[in-house]
Amino acid sequence: MARNGLAKGANSGFVTEQRERAARPSRSKGKLGKRTALCREIAREVAGLSPYERRILDMIKTGGSAADKRIYKFAKRRLGSHKRAVAKREDIKSINSKMRAKQAGAN
Repeated sequence: MARNGLAKGANSGFVTEQRERAARPSRSKGKLGKRTALCREIAREVAGLSPYERRILDMIKTGGSAADKRIYKFAKRRLGSHKRAVAKREDIKSINSKMRAKQAGAN
């Protein structure tokens, strides 16, 4: 915030130049690294989907009018939070689309 040189007011104080501060290490916490992403990808490839994930995939394939809501409710019960459930739904949807693309490429 730029100071205006006045003694009172919102921007009071001696006029100084703002310095660019270095990013703190805590700002990068939780960011997915290359190595972790690779390990997870290999684990998913080797182990495949868990039973509840297969059930979600089946719900996506069968579809229906309220499939998204049903999938969300099912995932939320299994995973415990809204954020995790929505993320899992999108993850399984992307897996489904990749499988369909792979199948279309093979034909």
